[in-house]
Amino acid sequence: MATTIPQTIPLAAGGTTGVLGRRFVALLIDLVIIMAFIVVLALAITILGFVTFRLGWLLFAILGPGAAVLYTALTMGGPGASTIGMRLCGLRVVDAASGEGIDPLRAAAHALLFYFAASTFLILLVDVVIGFLRGDARLGRDLIVNLIVLRARL
Repeated sequence: MATTIPQTIPLAAGGTTGVLGRRFVALLIDLVIIMAFIVVLALAITILGFVTFRLGWLLFAILGPGAAVLYTALTMGGPGASTIGMRLCGLRVVDAASGEGIDPLRAAAHALLFYFAASTFLILLVDVVIGFLRGDARLGRDLIVNLIVLRARL
């Protein structure tokens, strides 16, 4: 069954057919990129720790979540309106009301909601089930921050 774009999204935008599967593949790609980003930041924090007589090493406490949220805020909230994994899978993120790209703060909030849900299996399950039940394939966190993931026009 083909999914239609909600009336609030400009018709020039891409559709939502097959978005959930593409989002999963994009997530796997993004996790690999985030891990590489964490390695680079860990090296920088290690050097900073030596320069600051171990004080900089306190940044290791927020390294993983901080790197993931920063990556998402800069890529999804940037001019490309998608993470690198999303671009490779032909997806982009837009505001559900205007059809325009989202700002980095909303992208960071979306990432925080995802990582919170991922740490709690039941919430993640509810989040994904919402996406399967809705015709526009919007997950629970998409509804909270009012965005929609669309297939990018080719």
